[in-house]
Amino acid sequence: MRDFAIELFDKWAALWSGDLALGQEILAPKLTLRYAQPGASVYDEIHDPQTFVEQIELFRSERPGLRYAAQGIPVVEIDSARSGLIARPYGARRPGPDGELNLSGTDILRFEEGEIVEVWSVSGGAQGRSFYPDAVGA
Repeated sequence: MRDFAIELFDKWAALWSGDLALGQEILAPKLTLRYAQPGASVYDEIHDPQTFVEQIELFRSERPGLRYAAQGIPVVEIDSARSGLIARPYGARRPGPDGELNLSGTDILRFEEGEIVEVWSVSGGAQGRSFYPDAVGA
């Protein structure tokens, strides 16, 4: 079961990296999003997968080349119904005017019956820093 949660987080990172079709696979019909990043209040009013995927697509269009990857050691709590929590650091990398921009954050995904129902996300935003700079793939 722990492997399921880790795979779910990897799919979450792939969704943010541009595999938008994963939204229909991993997101529950009703979502609660809690983004603590500066300028992320747009996520407060999103509660469905389609709107969320559209927002991810817009976010990515403003940041060409953006890639996400899981980093660090995950903390997993899961039951036999594939419900629980996974908290894990992530890294984001994209080209910037002065070279590669590397950022880190932490996402906590709450999932029920294998689908993400709630997300808590914290990062430093564009002014953040990377704790695992070599872990985000090319």
